[in-house]
Amino acid sequence: MADVILGIQDTSSFVNVLEIAEKEISRSQGAARKIIIASRHLEIALVRPEVHRDFTNVSIRIKEFRDFKREDLEEALAEFQGKYNLKTDGSHATLTYPAEGIEVADSSAMDLLEKCGSVLPVAEVWHARGDMYSEQDLSIHTLFTTMQEKNASDIHLQPDEPPLIRIDNVLSRTDLAGKLTNVQIDRLVQEMAPPDQYELFLVEKQVSFNFHEVGIAYARCSAFMKHGAIHFTLRFLPEEIPSFEELSLPTDILESIASAHRGLFLVVGMTGCGKTTTLAAIVDYINQHRQKHILTIEHPVEYVHINKLSIISQRDTGVDVPDFGMGVTGALRHDPDVIVIGEMRNADTIRAAINAAATGHLVLSTLHANTAAECANRIVSFFDPIERDLVRLQLKDCLQGIVHQRLVPRIGGGRIPAVEVMIQDMKQISDGIISGNSEMIHAGMQQTITQSFIMEKHLYQLYKGKKVSLEHAREFATDVSLIDQMIIGTYTIPRVEGLKADHARLNT
Repeated sequence: MADVILGIQDTSSFVNVLEIAEKEISRSQGAARKIIIASRHLEIALVRPEVHRDFTNVSIRIKEFRDFKREDLEEALAEFQGKYNLKTDGSHATLTYPAEGIEVADSSAMDLLEKCGSVLPVAEVWHARGDMYSEQDLSIHTLFTTMQEKNASDIHLQPDEPPLIRIDNVLSRTDLAGKLTNVQIDRLVQEMAPPDQYELFLVEKQVSFNFHEVGIAYARCSAFMKHGAIHFTLRFLPEEIPSFEELSLPTDILESIASAHRGLFLVVGMTGCGKTTTLAAIVDYINQHRQKHILTIEHPVEYVHINKLSIISQRDTGVDVPDFGMGVTGALRHDPDVIVIGEMRNADTIRAAINAAATGHLVLSTLHANTAAECANRIVSFFDPIERDLVRLQLKDCLQGIVHQRLVPRIGGGRIPAVEVMIQDMKQISDGIISGNSEMIHAGMQQTITQSFIMEKHLYQLYKGKKVSLEHAREFATDVSLIDQMIIGTYTIPRVEGLKADHARLNT
């Protein structure tokens, strides 16, 4: 374990140094049965029978004993006479308490340490480390069954905390285990990760991989280092991929997307909004209803699909292919009908996705974006200014639709997706994409002749259907004034012509 280096102002006693060191070690590594604190002059090791008991054994190695008088130390420890050993070797000395065969009270070790501090120097800078951590194995099965029973999305494991579970986007502590240690978490990561991925973790200090608890679920596992300790998260992914109806998603729109033959379709939103699950539901619908070759490029593979009416080839970047860009480019030679990209995260991946859609494939992917209307400009922003006009033109030709979603607290418990949809089925939306005018796209999405609809319309429907409260409908709206207008009956569809004229005037 790495040393914790501490500058301590209050150097009145070794006990004070120990208490500070123990607190810092527990915070980063978890509770330890053995604590070692070392300064320029000496090294002190303390051991206890259990992490919640007092320290019972002390060993002090004095590096420069010639600077101190043995008789002074013996005088300070007069009440412990015969209960400790003090050996000298030239300029070094070692004090061990209790002496072999001697039985003492648990708290006496701290009393002896306090007495030593009255004679030996208490430095201002200390190196501290822990040892003899709990190695009790965590039950992987218990973690998965708990997430399943509580309908949890994630579980977090970190030192000095019990397992934390996320339910309806709220993290809470559990009683699945006591406070964890870095050793316990490291052993769990080593057990669950493929050997090459664990070796990668040791080098790069972060890794993501897929794990299958047979009969319960898959998990997207992510381990990373913080302050020299491991933080491990598991995202729960059920074996059975939920349908559009089970997810409370607008079935007609998503079935229409899943039935498309070509073009680029995106599921967008912020982290934790259910993009991956929605994308998996679209892929599963294609798998059930169409005879296609579906090829996915993910990192890591999350929802695991089995062949139904379609055949599915799932590729993990870093394992089956070096990166997303190469995976998409290579996919064009693998006779795919549908290409699924786990996430469009850089210009190379986006460029490859656009090219694949332009060659007549159906391309599905996810992207972080705040609204559907802003998504085209978000994509364009990945590219250098000199490329952006061309990218807008390519998006106008291949971007067929966007589903943007947010998870809203449901009346009665749980969460329900609120969505907005942009389908490029009218000139005003196409014009907004090619001109970079998000307001024009947003206005086009509100017209009566398009399949598109805005977030506020769906939130209003959920509110009227008594599925979400007014408070939450307003909280999750992009424009609160629009949903307020819908509720009081003053909402009107915006005129697109005026926005076009305003945009043209601003760009002249």
